Amino acid sequence: MMNSMNVPSKRSTLERKLDKLILILFGTLFFMCVIGAIGSGIFISRKYYYLGLNEGVEMAFNPSNRFGVAALTLFTLITLYSTIIPISLYVSIEMIKFIQSTQFINKDLHMYHGETNTPALARTSNLNEELGQVEYIFSDKTGTLTRNLMEFFKCSIGGEVYGTGVTEIERGGARRSGMKIQEVQKSANAVHEKGFNFDDARLMRGAWRNEPDPDVCKEFFRCLAICHTVLTEGDETPEKITYQAASPDEAALVTAAKNFGFFFYRRTPTTIYVRESHVEKMGKVQDVCYEILNVLEFNSTRKRQSVVCRYPDGRLVLYCKGADTVIYERLINGNDNLKKISREHLEQFGSAGLRTLCLAYRDLSPEIYESWNEKFIQAKSSLREREKKLDEVAELIEKDLTLIGCTAIEDKLQEGVPTCIETLSRAGIKIWVLTGDKMETAINIAYACNLINNEMKQFIISSETDAIREVENRGDQVEIARFMKEEVKRELKKCLEEAQHHLHTISGPKLALVIDGKCLMYALDPSLRVMLLNLSLNCSSVVCCRVSPLQKAQVTSLVKKGARKITLSIGDGANDVSMIQAAHIGVGISGLEGMQAVMASDFAIAQFRYLTDLLLVHGRWSYLRICKVITYFFYKNLTFTLTQFWFTFHTGFSGQRFYDDWFQSLYNVIFTALPVIIVGLFDKDVSASLSKKYPELYKEGIRNAFFKWRVVATWACFSVYQSLVFYSFITASGRGGKNKSGRIFGHWDVSTMAFTCVVITVNLRLLMICNSITRWHYISVGGSILAWFLFIFVYSLLRENVYFVIYVLMSTFYFYVALLLVPVVALMGDFIYQGVQRWFFPYDYQIVQEIHWHEPDDNTRVRLLEVGSQLTPQEERSYAIAQLPRELSRHTGFAFDSPGYESFFASQLGIYAPQKAWDVARRASMRSKPKIPKKN
Repeated sequence: MMNSMNVPSKRSTLERKLDKLILILFGTLFFMCVIGAIGSGIFISRKYYYLGLNEGVEMAFNPSNRFGVAALTLFTLITLYSTIIPISLYVSIEMIKFIQSTQFINKDLHMYHGETNTPALARTSNLNEELGQVEYIFSDKTGTLTRNLMEFFKCSIGGEVYGTGVTEIERGGARRSGMKIQEVQKSANAVHEKGFNFDDARLMRGAWRNEPDPDVCKEFFRCLAICHTVLTEGDETPEKITYQAASPDEAALVTAAKNFGFFFYRRTPTTIYVRESHVEKMGKVQDVCYEILNVLEFNSTRKRQSVVCRYPDGRLVLYCKGADTVIYERLINGNDNLKKISREHLEQFGSAGLRTLCLAYRDLSPEIYESWNEKFIQAKSSLREREKKLDEVAELIEKDLTLIGCTAIEDKLQEGVPTCIETLSRAGIKIWVLTGDKMETAINIAYACNLINNEMKQFIISSETDAIREVENRGDQVEIARFMKEEVKRELKKCLEEAQHHLHTISGPKLALVIDGKCLMYALDPSLRVMLLNLSLNCSSVVCCRVSPLQKAQVTSLVKKGARKITLSIGDGANDVSMIQAAHIGVGISGLEGMQAVMASDFAIAQFRYLTDLLLVHGRWSYLRICKVITYFFYKNLTFTLTQFWFTFHTGFSGQRFYDDWFQSLYNVIFTALPVIIVGLFDKDVSASLSKKYPELYKEGIRNAFFKWRVVATWACFSVYQSLVFYSFITASGRGGKNKSGRIFGHWDVSTMAFTCVVITVNLRLLMICNSITRWHYISVGGSILAWFLFIFVYSLLRENVYFVIYVLMSTFYFYVALLLVPVVALMGDFIYQGVQRWFFPYDYQIVQEIHWHEPDDNTRVRLLEVGSQLTPQEERSYAIAQLPRELSRHTGFAFDSPGYESFFASQLGIYAPQKAWDVARRASMRSKPKIPKKN
């Protein structure tokens, strides 16, 4: 409930820009209609006696009322030019997106996780193309970058560290430093079960009784066994019992207590039963019943959990476990040496990438407890602000705690995460990690997954400084807030100045920012927010640690609204819901923390590494396809409408139709509808594997290179050119055209001929923008042209105004000359433009096409490439299904060698190398066709 919020309605940035394009088309429609209306008011006159404009003529043609004529003509022309508005565009786009989601994303074997039998799931089809424009990714750590399989690994009790294992993070850190870690051989009696990977003989099998302070060990184990909300299932034996916990961490802690000899085996609403071994003497086992009086539950604000219990002998104890930052604030004065040593151990555990918790207790007198319990009951029975009142009451008793020690739990990285992050970084995507873990843990996880490296300049803004601790020890909350805000402001200003200095150097290092939750709280203040945003946007990687779910959402919204960049949030738990909903795109991980994140997300995947396929393949393809669909719809509707517009000038702005009503009605529905849908589904510039091999191709989507206003203007220019060709060529040649009987062509002969050329040309123009052509392209384009001829063959026998028109036209030599010449002339400009663009100003994908033009498209499917999408044996068996023979797509439009290879590869290294026209010609002339070995 704490993370619940109104589910936002999300629309892609491309759709919002499309809305603006539609408004421009409405403006163009109104402008064309106004021109026609003014023209009709000027043109109408009785001097054209042959028009019969006498006194009794209707108002629409009455020269005495020119204003009325113009007004009525305006409405006539609105109907006539309405085809400029692509009403069917939205229907086509929704159909394309739905099929992309259900058939391509949901059924992609590269995003299928065999171990959990979990495929990818697109829970919405609104944001497919948005996946191809993501610039910022906000990721949770636990369960998202890591496996969320918690194992009790080490602990610190009474200032002594226990546990001899070495984590993956420690090994990775040693490799970075060039050091060797001495691996400790596991003891023969070491216990390893789900949730417990601890090896230290000093605590096992009652050996803790021989430690310097066995009473502290006893309190530590009892805290683990009592302070939780775990439920039990199965037989009440250590081997067969199953723990059902709210989080994997809690289950791991209870499992650890069991292996240390404090076996929690039964719970009732008011009691907990623990089977304790070796407490009074070695080998003795006794069942102890602890009465649970109060449970102060964990939440993201409190960051701790407490239990008040009564021992069988009447002792009242408060056990508390939680984050070190909140536990240390509530410790009793004194015992500074233990606090200092334990803090060092916490930092040591954090550096090893372990998740830490502090354990503490407080003995309560009956009087203090009874007084506090009355307040607790009142708060619990309150009908208003119950949660707030319970937190306030908890503060009254969760103080003067005695530190017992701390736990360290290991959560290993998911497979393929480092490679995935490296690939996404090469694609121009900046990744931020927002986690509740300690700073040391977060930094080391960032190192382990290639988010941060030693070559980066790191800015660390932390509340764990001596100056801040000194102020916190005084206990004045007003002074703490003022001092911390000033410190954060000073650090932000200092880091921002240093970042700008590095950015102005030629070969400056990449930048990384690490900030903790306390400092972030003040940095998100309206007075400091802009400074934080500017610093963050200059950094390649950002790590926010010890952050709450609300702060995750605030950081996401800061970049989304402040920088106006496309954002994606990914998480697996309920604490990630607000962050997922705040971003443009929310991705949920189907993990071990329930389905809250998935249910709040737009897309669901099983592993973080599948982001590579989701963004670089499906997202990029969807963006390219939707851009082509929109611009092509705009082009074909504008071209068709402009031919009618030019005809208006030759009809005295009377509103006379150039085309038959049914021609106009079926133009978008039948004659040009299917090919553009096929392009939206099947067109691809490069294969999936090449998209991942060259992740820099994704940057074109981030720059929105294929739906800029310049691109729209280019299509509009070709629409004007082609419409003039259609109208002027057909009408000019039609004036002297005659049929076999010697009669000249009439209006409907000319308009039918023009419409035939329009249908053929716009369908052929679609093939020119295709990067790959399959049989579906041929079927759709050929079928659309054939549908027109079949329609006109039948229609011209039924309709009076076009009666037998097509048969008369096809009996003349003029028809075939026009059918060949007009589309060629109309498309000549497009052909020259595409050739010049591909030769001198190639897109990155065109360079990759030229590099791999001789490779069959599907050969790259056999090798899953270098992006970390390695399949498990189960996935490989499923993947074998996809290797059945299929039709190979063939790239088209490669008649021009593409220059600029050096600039493309230089851009991958972050170096700008402009292309030169003379180098273009020289490189193209030196190119030789690669030899393809002959198959025997």
